[in-house]
Amino acid sequence: MGANVGQMIDVLSVTPEVFPLIKTGGLGDVAGALPGALAAQDVRVRTLVPGYRTILKTLRQGRVAAKFDMLFGGSGRLIAGRAAGLELLVLDAPHLFDRAGGPYSGADGQDFDDNWARFGALGLVGAQIGGGLVEGYNPQIVHAHDWQGALAPVYMRYGGNGAAKSVLSVHNLAFQGQFSADVFSGLGLPQAAFSLEGMEFYGGVGFLKGGLTSADAIVTVSPTYAREITRTEAGMGLDGVLRSRLDDLYGFVNGIDTGVWDPATDAALEAQFSPALIKKREINRQALEARFSLEADGGPLIAVISRLTEQKGIDLLLDTADQIVGLPARLIVLGSGEATFEKGLLAVAAKHAGRVGVKIGYDEGLAHLMQGGADAILIPSRFEPCGLTQLYGLRYGAVPIVARVGGLNDTIIDANIAAVNAGVATGVQFWPVNGPSLLEAVARMVQLYKQPAIWRKLVRRGMKTDVSWRRSAEAYADLYRALIKGKTN
Repeated sequence: MGANVGQMIDVLSVTPEVFPLIKTGGLGDVAGALPGALAAQDVRVRTLVPGYRTILKTLRQGRVAAKFDMLFGGSGRLIAGRAAGLELLVLDAPHLFDRAGGPYSGADGQDFDDNWARFGALGLVGAQIGGGLVEGYNPQIVHAHDWQGALAPVYMRYGGNGAAKSVLSVHNLAFQGQFSADVFSGLGLPQAAFSLEGMEFYGGVGFLKGGLTSADAIVTVSPTYAREITRTEAGMGLDGVLRSRLDDLYGFVNGIDTGVWDPATDAALEAQFSPALIKKREINRQALEARFSLEADGGPLIAVISRLTEQKGIDLLLDTADQIVGLPARLIVLGSGEATFEKGLLAVAAKHAGRVGVKIGYDEGLAHLMQGGADAILIPSRFEPCGLTQLYGLRYGAVPIVARVGGLNDTIIDANIAAVNAGVATGVQFWPVNGPSLLEAVARMVQLYKQPAIWRKLVRRGMKTDVSWRRSAEAYADLYRALIKGKTN
């Protein structure tokens, strides 16, 4: 049941990244898309984001909403403005955020030593805004994202004022914001916060752990992932905390921005297309074959767009690449990550020239073209909180081949015989997450590909799947309203 729209809710989103201004992964996509989706539910979102150089350059009509004489070692100010269609509150603290590199690490790839202070400041200011810092703005909900925003609920719990409720979204439990105990004194929190019921974590300071114990509600990005992380094997040391919060734990599947990701209008494609004009996908595949110097007749084209890490199952891909090529199938990879995997994939491409293509790095336009031209998109993750890549694949007619974990399990219907006959299949799943299972799933995909009538139906069904934010936006709005009324679960 959808939210009872009509009563406007003000939500402050506290996030370290927001697309299209700054993005390293799915968190940025979610933080960028959710405000627009929630507007249809009478939820107005302002986004608090660090004052990185890239964001300050794009900020329009900014005005100073607050000043800080001393904020974790220096002065700062809060600038209210707009950029990329988003209502922003930008934390302009040059000593914390005006630096080269990415949002969390320098050009050398090493995390900034003061990340605890940088995102401690983000959380503190988020809590203060929730308490009425900005004149004329009193958000009813402070919605923090991942460990970088997780101290907002902590500051609200241990010293906040105002009636705002807090929500913490966990996009990936693997990233927890763990620091040594000696940083605690610099956070300005009462000693009670450094406890088992607070943010103490195996003798150190756990930002995410603090958020999990402090937020009024916890949201993960798929129902399956919400269940998985309460178990020891997937809880990464926080399963006990999560089990203690079961009544406050929710799983809402992410959506995608269907305005940005629309094959009928996407300028990054060589040819735009729709379910009714599916043959035009061939033009995009030909463009990919030219881009990656591939043979044109080597079987279906499988794309991988991923961080190159063990979590993403890239070692399994390396273990099976020779067999995948022999099915026959072709393989293209876009991503960066661990040096061992980068070198391994480049070696596979050299070994199978014309059948395997690899581009190390990230290229947003190429990612769109790969979704719009590849026959399938392979996602062999060992765990995947939600995943957006498979949703892009559905939208763009690239049949997802996915491990049966997290949000991959919640969003893809396996093309087994029963599902194919019932006309509901949208992709191929495999379990357990190992090389033989992965190879068997790819082989099943190749057999489906060889049956054009079945394959066309599979592709079109995926393209017609609702992968927008509509349903999840309703769920978020329902949760916000329940928190405000004090009626959850």
